Amino acid sequence: MKKPSIVQLNNKYIKNENQKKRFEEEESQKRNRFMGWILVVMMFLFILPTYNLVKSYVSLQEQNKQVTTLKKEYKALDKSTEAEKKLAKQLKNTDYVVKYARAKYYLTQEGEVVYPIPGLLPK
Repeated sequence: MKKPSIVQLNNKYIKNENQKKRFEEEESQKRNRFMGWILVVMMFLFILPTYNLVKSYVSLQEQNKQVTTLKKEYKALDKSTEAEKKLAKQLKNTDYVVKYARAKYYLTQEGEVVYPIPGLLPK
């Protein structure tokens, strides 16, 4: 193999130029490292609020589901309360109480025979 015919001079100028080049490379690496750290900090500054925002959104969706289920339960309870109020109002009528007792508890007077028919219970 043939040796290169170029010989590098090792004088003061070359040494100064090499030293300048190394210094510039080190400065460039320091700048790049600094910019990298700034980038990492910026990522954290954007990631943490985004995480909190997503967490809040999920919590809000769960609360909305709870609200809808509670509204449904409220409507069902409201209907049953209305039915109970209606029954309580009807139970103030003595004729209705007699009918209700005969139908629900099969109460009879002497000599009567009761034939229960499903679905005829007063409501």
